Amino acid sequence: MNIMHRRALARLAMLVAICALPVAQARADADPVKERATAALHAGLAAAAKDMKTTQMHLHHVVNCLVGPNGKGFDANEANPCKDQGTGVIPDTKDAGQKKILRQALAKANAGLKTKSMDTAQKNATQAQALLTPKTM
Repeated sequence: MNIMHRRALARLAMLVAICALPVAQARADADPVKERATAALHAGLAAAAKDMKTTQMHLHHVVNCLVGPNGKGFDANEANPCKDQGTGVIPDTKDAGQKKILRQALAKANAGLKTKSMDTAQKNATQAQALLTPKTM
């Protein structure tokens, strides 16, 4: 095999490896259980915050965790505490019943973001946290 063939083969091998990397990475990183726990934590932080700005910041984190960076309502101006855990709890969850509960939590977080009342926002955050927290038997 001459040098040109070896270089072409090396380039092809590198291209295959580069193309396969994002697929393997996405599968390895998706952890909806961890994403859901992170979203629940931030809902709790929103519920316990001392001011409206902090309440809403954490509600944005809940939304970002739930929908992921490609989802409707994702706010790139706010942090995404789930960024290394997957592509969002809702897209990463396969169970239809769980997706329904997650969408209810998303609705509560969004309702908390829309209100001007801190009490109402924190009530919505508490309800989102309850929906996101797995029930123990």
